[in-house]
Amino acid sequence: MNNSTRKLGLSTALAFLCVTGLLAQGITLPPSGDNQKSIVTQYIGSIASVTIDYNSPDVTAPNGADRKGKIWGQLEPYGMNYLGFGTATASPWRAGANQNTTITFSHDMEVEGKAIKAGTYGLHMIIEKDKPWTLILSNNSTAWGSYFYDAKDDALRVEVQPREAPYHEWLSYEFIDRQPEFTVAALYWDELMVPFKISVPNMNDLYLAKIRNEMENAPGFNWQNRVAAVQFCLSKNINLQEALTWAEAASTNSFIGEENFTTLSTKAGVLTALGKKEEAAGIMDKAINHPTASVFQVHAYGRQLIAQGEKQKALEVFQFNANKNPKTWPVNFGLARGYSAVGNYKSALKYAKLALENAPDQPNKDALVAGIAKLEKGEDIN
Repeated sequence: MNNSTRKLGLSTALAFLCVTGLLAQGITLPPSGDNQKSIVTQYIGSIASVTIDYNSPDVTAPNGADRKGKIWGQLEPYGMNYLGFGTATASPWRAGANQNTTITFSHDMEVEGKAIKAGTYGLHMIIEKDKPWTLILSNNSTAWGSYFYDAKDDALRVEVQPREAPYHEWLSYEFIDRQPEFTVAALYWDELMVPFKISVPNMNDLYLAKIRNEMENAPGFNWQNRVAAVQFCLSKNINLQEALTWAEAASTNSFIGEENFTTLSTKAGVLTALGKKEEAAGIMDKAINHPTASVFQVHAYGRQLIAQGEKQKALEVFQFNANKNPKTWPVNFGLARGYSAVGNYKSALKYAKLALENAPDQPNKDALVAGIAKLEKGEDIN
C-alpha cells in the first residue's frame, strides 16, 4: 500500500469517527414525559446556599389519566425495587423524574442533624407506608435516575417524616422555613410533603472568614466597613481580640481610619465586652466630647448606660448633653429619663413637661404623655 493510499484510508477513518461521534451526541428534544427541568436555590444567611436540581412530573399521566391518590405505593412503589434496567438490583426512588435528582451544598452543612460535606449529591428516597421515609444522599450524582444506585456510594442516610399537604399537581421542591442558620426544604407532590432540615453549624465562622479576607482587601480600606465588622463580632460576642484591632484601625486618623464618635464608641464597646470598663469609659468620654458627636448619639449613650444599670453616670451624660446642646430636642427628654433613673421624680416630671412642649412628632408626644402620667404616680419611665 503506497503512502497516498494510506493517507486516503486514514482520512476516511477519521471522517467516519467524526460523523459517528457527532451522531452519538444526539439532539435537543423536549424532556421525556414532559417532566420539566426545575432548579431551586435557597441561601442560608448571605454566604451559604443549597440548590436542588430535578425533573418535575405531574400527577396527570402523559395520556391524560388521572393518577390522583395513586402516586404513593403505586406509580412510585414502597421500599427498594428492581427497576428492570441498570446495575442496581434494589433501588430507592430518584425523588423526581428522568435524570438523577441532585442537591448541592456550597459549604459543609447538616441534614437533619447529620454532617454532610460541601458538594453535589444524588438525592434519593425510600418510600414507606405508615412510617418514616429514608432520605439518601449519594456520592454518585451523575448516573441516570436510580438505575445504577449502589449503597456503597451513600454519603448520608436520615429518616424523614412525610405529611399530608395541599394538592400539588407538579412535583416541586420548596424551602418552607428560612432562618439565619438553617432552612427547611420540602418535596411536594399529590397530597403529600416530605420536609427535611438543612443547617449550617458554623455560620459565624463562615462570616468571620469572609470578613477577614475583606479586611485585607479593598473593603478594609474603609473605616465604616471596619466598624461594621466590629459590630458583627459584638452582636455575636465572638472574636473580640481581633475585633479590637479592627476598631483601633478604624478610630485612628490614617488613610483607612478616622477618629469620630462612631469609631471611638465602637472601640469602647469592644473594650467593655473584654471587661476593660475603665478604659472603655475613658474612650467614651472622649467620644461624647468629640466635635462629631451629635445630640442624638450622646442621648443614645445615656440610654445605653441606663440599660447597663449605670444610672448616675447616665444622668451625668444627659446633663452634659443639655449643657452642650441647650434647647435642642431631645435633651429635656434625656434629663427626664436621667432623673427618673436615680429616683428624682420631681425633677424628672419638670423636664418631661418641658420636653413635651417641643416634641417633634406624635409618637414622642404620646410617649411623654404616658411618661408624665407615670412620674405623677411616682413611677420610673425607663
